[in-house]
Amino acid sequence: MLRPAGLWRLCRRPWAARVSAENPGRREITSGVSPRGSTSLRALNIFDRDLKRKQKNWAARQPEPTKFDYLKEEVSRLGGGADDAEASFPLALDLGCGRGYIAQYLNKETIGKLFQVDIAENALKNSLETEIPTVSVLADEEFLPFRENTFDLVVSSLSLHWVNDLPRALEQIHYILKPDGVFIGAMFGGDTLYELRCSLQLAETEREGGFSPHISPFTAVNDLGHLLGRAGFNTLTVDTDEIQVNYPGMFELMEDLQGMGESNCSWNRKALLHRDTMLAAAAVYREMYRNEDGSVPATYQIYYMIGWKYHESQARPAERGSATVSFGELGKINNLMPQGKKSQ
Repeated sequence: MLRPAGLWRLCRRPWAARVSAENPGRREITSGVSPRGSTSLRALNIFDRDLKRKQKNWAARQPEPTKFDYLKEEVSRLGGGADDAEASFPLALDLGCGRGYIAQYLNKETIGKLFQVDIAENALKNSLETEIPTVSVLADEEFLPFRENTFDLVVSSLSLHWVNDLPRALEQIHYILKPDGVFIGAMFGGDTLYELRCSLQLAETEREGGFSPHISPFTAVNDLGHLLGRAGFNTLTVDTDEIQVNYPGMFELMEDLQGMGESNCSWNRKALLHRDTMLAAAAVYREMYRNEDGSVPATYQIYYMIGWKYHESQARPAERGSATVSFGELGKINNLMPQGKKSQ
């Protein structure tokens, strides 16, 4: 079984064509992309997925996309720990792969073939090189076009925070995993960019008499374990970490977010901010959070998660009522142990 220390410390869609994982080679499949404006009937429609596709396509078309890859590279590097596992994974899926940040940290001894799925075709066309045989699939993370029990491993790095229906996405991941398959994910957490959020809210309130959300909402870490369990995963591990990046100023931070394809795509976002408000926000940011060298920090909170699909070979807790020693007898533990074990 994978050890969390060595790791990162998505139900079927009736109309979508199923993608078979039997044929090797690199190809592009478009049948999994959701229609414009579509979303699950039970989901809150928070994000404009068509806008997010355009943002990611724009970012991937830039002359120097690697200039903005540092954050996804860092998180994916930490996620390369799947190679630390003793098990091998003949068929793996990288969900929301971007330009293939995770693949470059995996090797062919551990991964037999890797399916790379993303909503942005330009990201798939400009993916990074890897030694693993890969298949590119153009599909929406909310509508996965794969059959049940297909993959041995599913990984996802910094993509699921843009999904409208996270519970359903996790259910889909569980559905396409084989029994004893594992999901390893990383996504932005609730404290991400709190400095930018606070500065914009203070400046907009002072200059315009109120504020609109400019940072997308994020899932709370307390909800992740529950959502994973409800999706059917067991042997769960959920952890948090923070990465702090220093920038010359607020505008440089916002430029990098755009270059990453991480600009806000909430339906209730405000399209434009007045120039005076932006200047005031930059001044607030610098005044409240400035480092000694004059730079300003931006905090990215990362949630790491691991969940397994049930298999009868997995270790399970003992049945209720099967204990032979009560808590009240723990003080007499030496007397209850066999003589041979005491001497060891």
